[in-house]
Amino acid sequence: MVLKLDDMTQVLQETTRRGVGSRRWQKPVYMHFLPPCNHACPAGEDIQGWLALAQAGEYEKAWHALVANNPMPAIHGRACYHPCEGGCNRGELDAPVAIHSVERFLGDLATEKGWQVSVAPASGKKVLVVGAGPAGLSCAWHLARMGHQVEIRDAAEQPGGMMRYGIPAYRLPREVMGREIARITGVPGVTLRCGQRVDDVVRAKQEGGFDAVFVGVGAQLANRLNIPAMDGRKMTDAISLLGDVSRGGRPALGRVVAVVGGGNVAMDAARTARRLGATDTVIIFRYDQQHMEALPAEAAEAVAEGAKVRWLSVVDHFGADGLVVEKVTMNPDGSVTPTGETERLAADAVVLAVGQHTDLSLLAEATAVKVQKDGTVAVDADLMTGQAGIFAGGDCIGGARTMTTATGHGKLAARAIDAWLAGRTYEHPAAHPLVSFDMLHLPDYRDAPRSVQAETPVAERHDFAEVDAGLDERHARYEAQRCLSCGNCFECDNCYAACPEQAITRLGPGQGYAVSMDLCTGCAACFEQCPCHAIEMEPEAVGTDTSPAPSAFKVRA
Repeated sequence: MVLKLDDMTQVLQETTRRGVGSRRWQKPVYMHFLPPCNHACPAGEDIQGWLALAQAGEYEKAWHALVANNPMPAIHGRACYHPCEGGCNRGELDAPVAIHSVERFLGDLATEKGWQVSVAPASGKKVLVVGAGPAGLSCAWHLARMGHQVEIRDAAEQPGGMMRYGIPAYRLPREVMGREIARITGVPGVTLRCGQRVDDVVRAKQEGGFDAVFVGVGAQLANRLNIPAMDGRKMTDAISLLGDVSRGGRPALGRVVAVVGGGNVAMDAARTARRLGATDTVIIFRYDQQHMEALPAEAAEAVAEGAKVRWLSVVDHFGADGLVVEKVTMNPDGSVTPTGETERLAADAVVLAVGQHTDLSLLAEATAVKVQKDGTVAVDADLMTGQAGIFAGGDCIGGARTMTTATGHGKLAARAIDAWLAGRTYEHPAAHPLVSFDMLHLPDYRDAPRSVQAETPVAERHDFAEVDAGLDERHARYEAQRCLSCGNCFECDNCYAACPEQAITRLGPGQGYAVSMDLCTGCAACFEQCPCHAIEMEPEAVGTDTSPAPSAFKVRA
């Protein structure tokens, strides 16, 4: 018997060591990931997209990309709590991109330049929007751009909802808000009727011949606490106080004002009291500092302007002898236990900032609409209530009661209403995978300190003039250029330069790259050099037979 020996070196190497021999085990694939700023935005903005246009100096295109999701950038650039910046991966290097500052710049520039948007041909459909707050205005904007006729009704004398009557002018100047709302209500097909309260949604829908209704009424009724007030002591709630000031009132609170609560509204109430002449403001909060409900930046501004905070304290009563507060202790379950230890504080007025709720009496005749135990309207994934054709969003459906969340609700409702009017169901687009900081490849990057908006010095904040000054064009563009483009190719050419086989080809500006699989060895040099993780290495597909060997590639002569 003759024994024939074969050289099995290549087969042995390929079954024990990947990347050896003339066969490819993996291949690069250009991917789209979801940047954390986009993921964190309650309005669903493509932040990375419009930042890319802004950093190239294409400001009008950036604005159009922005208002495709949020029609109020000048407002949100001032008063949004910008959770997008909390998710920004740049914060792991130095500081997050000042997204809200660039958004404000684009919004103000659009007003200055008079930029407008196009609308689709008229659909012949009519939609009633109840409430001219952020949810209602956003819904009207998107519906009108889709070609629908929209009528907005609001019980207040001016539009804006809690943006106007809850956010002080030092954060959101009324002329800025007015101009941006005017752009929305000026879109063809939109009619605004202020001072018209809707008491019955069902009757309004029928009498007006509307095909659908969006209910976007805000939480404008203040919660109360059972605090005994004697001898005619002045006690009010923060919503009434802020609304009165927004209407031009100057309520007399006295020299010492106590604010009960620990949220953002409490901080605004304390800062407003200072501007109304109070020399001392004290915030009384039932929890400790670690459980502060207000955002750190908001609390810091209030403290910088002189507000003091009494932690772990509740109000016992308010009378001629002043304000009596009692110390409490926190329990592991979040409840508090009175200690019996009291303290008397001098106070001329007490402002309650302990939450708000919504008046939902307008839905009483909509028998299929369910109002939940917490006083919010039950809706499905498309924000439709239990009654066909009636949608709801904003504060009245609960969740995070913020201006930007309400704006996102308005957009989602508009898309769902548009689909419903066409006899379809709105299909939510699938989200890309989220890209985190540890997925980025940043062996080399340029230090780029965050731009800071100029502020009115604390000592000069005597009135309701705007505190923040915004960024000029040079600083706004620089700030946009700090974006790392996490998870999406920005054509830096790193992959093109790194490929040892010259398997990567440029396709032209805005077109990305192509990989020749006849030349690619799967070495992953492109993947390792991509700073934003826009490339993934995928296993090479194996043929239909049982062979474990991967695809071959051409070897250069």
